[in-house]
Amino acid sequence: MAKSKGIIKIEGTVEDLTFYKHEGEYYVRKKGGIDKNRIANDPNFVRTRENNNEFGTSGHSGKILRNALGTMVFKAKDSRLSSRMLKVMSVVKRYDTTSARGQRNVANGIATPEGKQALRGFDFNGRAELGSVLYAPFELDTATGVITLADVLPAEQILFPQGATHVSFQGAVLALDFETEESSVAYSNVVNLPLNMTLNNITLTPTSVPTGTGQQFFLLMLSFYQEVNAVQYSLKNEEYNVLNILEIV
Repeated sequence: MAKSKGIIKIEGTVEDLTFYKHEGEYYVRKKGGIDKNRIANDPNFVRTRENNNEFGTSGHSGKILRNALGTMVFKAKDSRLSSRMLKVMSVVKRYDTTSARGQRNVANGIATPEGKQALRGFDFNGRAELGSVLYAPFELDTATGVITLADVLPAEQILFPQGATHVSFQGAVLALDFETEESSVAYSNVVNLPLNMTLNNITLTPTSVPTGTGQQFFLLMLSFYQEVNAVQYSLKNEEYNVLNILEIV
């Protein structure tokens, strides 16, 4: 793989060269690889077909989770979210000990303690991880979905981006079945605070606690804003926002 430094930027295929853009940079690589028909039918590639099948189902499971959370993900994600989630979903899939090789899936893997642990603590925005932004203790009641934070000093216990004047807290409970793809999500109230030295008690109560045949995901989001003339604006397309999976049951 080579980086393109020419004046004219190309995306696409020209003869046996493929030009593409990745994270703002232009790259070029030579076309190649094994014919896909051979991979699909040759007995020598049975393991490759198995791996490809599990790779595809893991990627689809990540998409199911992202879509189920809706606008929360749109407000707190990075450019590598899909690939990072594919990686962790592939780990979750490995804990499926009941399916044949090539058929292992996230639906079975997430049902195990090890599968839940692999996804627990996942940050949808890799540039703003919960553990590096929020330094205040919190409690989660999985029976009610309520998240509480006591005596929070925003200016001291939150690592906020330059220019931010306010922060909002919001929780969510998601019931998701990766096998049937059925989901239901309930959001909490939003608590918006100025980033100052005033002590605050925060209680985030979801409108309900969705249940289903799959798992329950408990999430916390922090959003940063800058106030100008009494109006709050999101900072730089919300790239500093935090969205974290606190717990899975």
